[in-house]
Amino acid sequence: MIPALSGGSVAALGWPLTSLEWLVKALRPLGLNYAFVLDPVDRQAFAEGLWVSVKLCLLTIPLSLLLGVLIAAALNHRSRWIVAPIGALVELVRNTPVLIQLYCAFLVLNMLISRQIAGGTSPITPMMWVVLVIALHKAVFHAEALRAGIGAVPSVMLEASRSLAFTGRQTFWCIQLPLAVRFALPSLINNLVDLVKMTAIASAIAVGDVTYASIMIWSQRDNVLELLLLILVYFGLLTWIVSLAGRWLETHLRMPGYGQ
Repeated sequence: MIPALSGGSVAALGWPLTSLEWLVKALRPLGLNYAFVLDPVDRQAFAEGLWVSVKLCLLTIPLSLLLGVLIAAALNHRSRWIVAPIGALVELVRNTPVLIQLYCAFLVLNMLISRQIAGGTSPITPMMWVVLVIALHKAVFHAEALRAGIGAVPSVMLEASRSLAFTGRQTFWCIQLPLAVRFALPSLINNLVDLVKMTAIASAIAVGDVTYASIMIWSQRDNVLELLLLILVYFGLLTWIVSLAGRWLETHLRMPGYGQ
């Protein structure tokens, strides 16, 4: 079941009921049946699904970036006892489907955690599992992009840091990583766009995102095409916003003397 909306959440659709009725009638000659938006229950469920998808993006984007930085730092460490297991984790996560990872986490790890708890219920909710799995999956790609950015840092910068008696840790966090982020920004933004699209897999474990809400609605109505068009437009809008933010960052963080 998709949770009901609070009173203010219904207004998130933005239009009064009369406008929705007019829009539904205007689209009918085109063969599109959007009558579900006139039903209060379906309308609330769909609006909640829209918001859940936004929340998934807002949670996974910063977490994936944080994990990506930590993984990149671990891969840049001098100790092979740190680099080897992290490298193995990167290869495992990068080379297996994210949907399989989600199933393994939710159906296997979640069960093992539940068995170790007295009440028999895991404190990690399905939505949290989606956030953790997607964030980790994209984090390894962030880490690889940052690793390429670290390799692009001019050696003269490293020589300058050594001349200032910077330690290896100080050089990484104060010199290499800030420059690597700027060099890797196009790849990072591309990863985040893919992350936004990837949140649709939340429906696989019944998290009430826009995809799951749509499935619940079209299972009762004959409007699969109409809802799929809405999903395409919605995710297109979300990824467009991320792309715009990425272009703005690229413009404002571009290093003088590098590139065009």
